[in-house]
Formats: sequence, structure tokens, C-alpha cells
Amino acid sequence: MDVISRLNPLNLCIICFTGYMSMTISSTKIQPTVTGAGELFQHLRDGAPRTRSELAAVTGLSRSTIAARVDALLDIGLIGAVGSAMSSGGRPPSTFAFAPESRTVLAADLGAAHGILALTDLAGRVIDQLRADIDINEGPLPVLEWVVSSFAELLERNNRDVSTLSGIAIGVPGPVEHSTGRPTKPPIMPGWNDFDIPGTIQQTFKVPVLVDNDVNIMALGEQSFNWPDTENLIFVKVATGIGVGIISGGALQRGAQGSAGDLGHVQVPGGAEIHCRCGNSGCLEALAGGPAVAKSLADLGLEAHTPSEVVRLAESNDPAAIAVLRQAGRDIGSVLAMCVNLLNPSVIVLGGRLADAGEHVIAGVRELVYFRSTPLATQHLVIVGSASGDMAGVHGASMLVIQHVLSARAVDKLIQDRNPASIPEFTR
Repeated sequence: MDVISRLNPLNLCIICFTGYMSMTISSTKIQPTVTGAGELFQHLRDGAPRTRSELAAVTGLSRSTIAARVDALLDIGLIGAVGSAMSSGGRPPSTFAFAPESRTVLAADLGAAHGILALTDLAGRVIDQLRADIDINEGPLPVLEWVVSSFAELLERNNRDVSTLSGIAIGVPGPVEHSTGRPTKPPIMPGWNDFDIPGTIQQTFKVPVLVDNDVNIMALGEQSFNWPDTENLIFVKVATGIGVGIISGGALQRGAQGSAGDLGHVQVPGGAEIHCRCGNSGCLEALAGGPAVAKSLADLGLEAHTPSEVVRLAESNDPAAIAVLRQAGRDIGSVLAMCVNLLNPSVIVLGGRLADAGEHVIAGVRELVYFRSTPLATQHLVIVGSASGDMAGVHGASMLVIQHVLSARAVDKLIQDRNPASIPEFTR
């Protein structure tokens, strides 16, 4: 009797399985790991200088692995040597930190009647800005032509070569399909529906171009610069239209198709049945948006045909203007109360041209939100005006690019694209 026939079925199965696994492992080509430098870089994004030893202690990686990844980050300029640390004997160790000034970002906040553009570094710090009155109704080609030429002007007058540009982000006053950057049936942007904004910008600037709703980028800008430790925040823009940017759990919430936060077309509880340009009636925008407030004052015989003229009257302490703005705040608050009960934010920030008119709109919002929301939802709720003012949009647009290009995966790709042959097989 041979050896195989003497084995019981269980032993035979073990031998066959072991042989199969051995052949599988030997025939499988082990793929090289990614650089891992992008993951290491996340520990340096706070700007604090660290030595190789400190990075090894934080990550648990070997000194040789840390050295190779630090060299890769130095090579692409995302970090730089910033001096030496205290030495316990021998040569003082070098320290390294994030170098946000090594690259630039172009950001644009386009409203119905204004455009604010900025050149920033990778920390979101504004290097230079440019603003102008625009008319979004002119359509995408003339507006984007102005954006492109203004971007070029910002780079030129600050002696920044286009090779330093990491990316571009643009906020527009309408719904945007985030995956494509194309506006989707925007109510106040005739001619913009499904227009390829990223492709148009990339004809001049060959970098990533991100496009989002203007209120989303305002929410991101306000949270990043003024409420960095707040994970649940609502930003309300009160201008020509009314929209909301929602940050929940620390992340911007766009919804399934990017239309989350379209508060302006929610019906006001108990509001007047005023016709709205969306085709419905009683919408918040039709009662409390900039044109609606201006019309209310014009009906009273006051010179108010634009949101700016409404603000001017309020700043001169005109009692009729103050009363109309306060009521607009109440209308907004009655709808926001539902959002508070549903989302339980810890901060509500109001921005936009009308919200900047003193505390009148904010006072009306507070009145209704605290009255109509549950006590638990408002226990620690803060309702304030925007600390960034009209710069919230470009702050947020800059952060949109920064989050995109400084992710671990994006940094690894940047290293690979720079020198594909030099990627080592890092091991722990």
C-alpha cells in the first residue's frame, strides 16, 4: 500500500490545501506598494515642525522608511527643512514642516451681480484678490472669459508662474452636479444649464477645476476659518436668493444630485401665497429674498430697488427698512426651525448681502428658531453673522481645492507623476 492510500481523508485534505496555497502564492506577482508619503504628509499638515524621529514615533514606521518618504515630500516641495531640534548629543536633527507657500490656488465666488476672485497658498491664506460687478445673466462665455483673464492677472501681478498652480475652484449661484461641475437648471443663471465650466477653464489652465454651489463653498469657508472644531454647522446665504450649506459630521452634505440646501424654495409655514419664479407660490425666496424685500419697501414709497439699496436704508436706521428686514428674518427662521429639528446643528451662520445689514435679519431668525425648535435642539445652538463676510466664498473655494490636492492619494500621485521610476517599495 502506497503512502497516499494510508492517509486518512482529513490529512489528505490538509496536504492538498497547503499545496494549493503554496502554488497560488508562488505564482502571484506581489504588487509594489504606493509611496505612502501622502499618508505621512497628513501628520505635517498642521504646520508644526517635526524631526524624522518624531515622525517615526507617531507613525510606527522605521527610520529608513521615514527618511525615504520625507525625501519624496521634499522633492515635490510640499515640505521644507525649517531648522534643527535640540540635540541630546551629536549633530542636531533636522526638522521639517508643511510649506504651503510652495504652491498656489485660484478661487472664485460668482454671485448674481458680483464676482470675487482670490489667489491663495495651500493653507488658504489670501495672497491677492480681485473683485468686480458682473451680471450672471450674460451667460457662461462672457463671465468665464472675465474669470480666466482675471485669474491670469492675479498670477502675473504676484509673479507666480502657472506651474505653481495646484487647482481652481469656482462657486456659482445655482445647483451644481458635483461630479461633473455642470450647473443643473439654475433658476437665476439663464444659459448656464449643463454648461461645462471645468472644461472651459481647463482650456487655459491645465489643472483640476472644481465647481460647487456658492452656498456650499461659503459653508466650507466659514467652518474652516472660523469654526474649525465645529462638525455640525449650517450656513445661510440671504441675498438675491436664499440657500443653505450644510456641514454635518464634519463633512459637506451635497445630497444625491448636489441639490441639498435649496431652502429658498421651501414653502413658508403660514406665509403669503406670493408667486415664485420657480413656478410655485409661498416660497421663502419669494417672501424674504433680496428682490422681495426691495419690492416691499418700494411699495411703501421708499427708494429701494436692489438689495444694496435695502441695506443702505437699514444702515441709515430707516424704521420701515428695519421692520421689513426683521420680518424677512422671521420668515427665514420659520423654515430654519425645521432644519434645526432635523439636523441639530450647533452653529447657524448667516451671510450674504441682506444678512450683512446689521442684526435685523439675524434677530428675526433667532426669534423664530428658538420659538419653533425643540428645547434640546437649541440648548447650545449659536446663531451668528458671518465672520468672513463676503470672503467666505473664496475661502471655501480655496479649501475645496486644498482638500482635494492634499489628500494622501493625491500626494502619492503627485510624487509618482514627477518620477515614476523612483517609487520604492516601502515596508513597515
